[in-house]
Amino acid sequence: MNKIKDKNVIIGVENVYKAYGDKKVLENVSFGIEKEKFTCVVGPSGCGKTILVYLIAGYEAPDKGRITINGEPIMRPGSDRLVVFQETELFYCMNLWDNTMFGPLAQNKDLEDSIKDTKWWIDRVGLEGFEDKFSLQLSGGMQRRAELIRGLINRPKVMLMDEPFRGLDALTKQFMQEYTNDLFEELHIPIFFITTEIEEAIFLSDTIIFFTPGPGKVAKIMNIDLPRPRKLEMIITAQFFEYKREAINILYSKEMMEEGGWEIVRKLGKEVIG
Repeated sequence: MNKIKDKNVIIGVENVYKAYGDKKVLENVSFGIEKEKFTCVVGPSGCGKTILVYLIAGYEAPDKGRITINGEPIMRPGSDRLVVFQETELFYCMNLWDNTMFGPLAQNKDLEDSIKDTKWWIDRVGLEGFEDKFSLQLSGGMQRRAELIRGLINRPKVMLMDEPFRGLDALTKQFMQEYTNDLFEELHIPIFFITTEIEEAIFLSDTIIFFTPGPGKVAKIMNIDLPRPRKLEMIITAQFFEYKREAINILYSKEMMEEGGWEIVRKLGKEVIG
C-alpha cells in the first residue's frame, strides 16, 4: 500500500500538501490506491478527507506534490473517476431512467446500447418498476443505489465515495454497506471510501488509512484480511473483534495523542470494547 510506484497501484498520492490561506488542510500525504482493492480513510472532521476526494477527482489541485492515475498526473475531472457525495446528487428534474441515461447520452454513446445498459443496471440494483420515479419519490437507500448505477454505467476505473451513507437510518446503512461490498466483489472496481466509523471501515475495506486531525497526515495504514464475500454476520466474529481492537489501539497511539487523538476516540470509538 505504501509502494506508490507499485504496478498494482492505480491512484498514487505523493507528498500532497493543500492549504487555504494560512490554514493547512493536508500535509505531506502519500499513499497508493491499489487495483481491485477497497480502501477506506478514517479520520475526524476537519482532517481533509473530503478535500482529498476533490483532489483525486480533479476538482482541485494540490499546492505541492502530485496525484496520478495509472502513472499519469490528474489535471482535471474525468469519467474514469466516479464520485458519490455525502448528499444526493441526482437531478431532481429527471426520473430514475433519465438520471441513469444521462452519462451515456452526454458522451454520445450508441443509443441502443445505452438503453440496454440502463435497463440492465436498474434491474441489477433492484429498482425495476421505479424507472419513472423522480429522486424525491425514492427512499434514501434507493437514491444511493440510483447514484451508484448512474456512475457505474460510465465504467469508471475508480469509485470515490465520501461518507455516502451518512444520514441513513441504521438498517438502511447496514443494507447499503453489504450491498456496496457485493457490487465491489462482483465488479472489482477499486473503491476509495471516506468514513468516520471504525466498524464500517473494517467491514468494507481491504486497507484502512488513519488520518490525524487537521492538517491531515497519514498516521497509520492497517490491512484487513477478512474473507470475501463479506456478510454482516462477520461483525460479531472474533477476527472482526481483533481488527477493532487494533484500530482502537491505533487511535490511542502516541502519534494520534499528540495530534489530538482523544477527540478522535470520542468521535470514532464510542463502541470501544475491551
